[in-house]
Amino acid sequence: MGERQTDELDRSDTTLVIVTGVSGGGRSTVARALENVGFYVVDNLPQTLMLEMAELAFKAGDPARRTAMVLDVRSRAFSADLTGAVHALRERGFHPHVVFLDADDDVLIRRFESVRRSHPLQGDGRLADGIEAERKLLQEARDQADVIIDTSHLNVNQLRRRVEEMFGGEDARRLKVTVLSFGFKYGLPPDADFVLDARFLPNPFWVPELRDLTGRDEPVSDYVLGQHGAVPFVDTYARLVVGTAPGFEREGKRYLTVAVGCTGGKHRSVAIAEELATRLRESRVSASAQHRDLGRE
Repeated sequence: MGERQTDELDRSDTTLVIVTGVSGGGRSTVARALENVGFYVVDNLPQTLMLEMAELAFKAGDPARRTAMVLDVRSRAFSADLTGAVHALRERGFHPHVVFLDADDDVLIRRFESVRRSHPLQGDGRLADGIEAERKLLQEARDQADVIIDTSHLNVNQLRRRVEEMFGGEDARRLKVTVLSFGFKYGLPPDADFVLDARFLPNPFWVPELRDLTGRDEPVSDYVLGQHGAVPFVDTYARLVVGTAPGFEREGKRYLTVAVGCTGGKHRSVAIAEELATRLRESRVSASAQHRDLGRE
């Protein structure tokens, strides 16, 4: 029994990342980002070979101790295969992290049209038909993902930076918090775990000398955080995240997205997101601020 427990512990020390998601969602970019932070990346791996690949990585030791598998989703048996393969990995003692890449349909259509490619499941139909068919195929995989990254409003560099922040640290088991500012007029971030509304604060847009600045600029930050209720607002949510982080870690959740919204995603939400991320880091929570809609106006 002791030998079996040691064997499982060794396998759990092998960091496995499984990358999947919709075609056009950014899997190639994520694969390159993982390579940048030291992962051995296997691209377009059939899900039936995941356990075999994990065992090879385990036996290889340090050279493949951090391995990422980017899955080929074109198999119509994908969903059931992935569920069974992940279960088999966990039964063998591995602890895989499943990353699912998603994007809005209209964004995916533009991406396919820009490179003049058809969708792999399109057949004789339209692009939209292929996307719809793939969403049905991937629904179970999306439901069991550890982290969902919506790439609709991320460029290649932003997506790469987000992945590198998630997996670049030495301690991959710690909860990593992304505090994401956004504008309500552009829609809610679909990957948000918590949504905070900063629209109760006065809008710097109506202050002429602040209008062209952003929440990253000190005059705007001072204005926003100086408003009645702003600091208690940040304090309350900082305590919430700090208080729940150990529980999330115990339950195996590694990535948390706290979305902070204002009208346009330029002033209030940006200032609050930066301050909240700072407070979390001061409390020894791994946190970074990102700004989805900054510069869109």
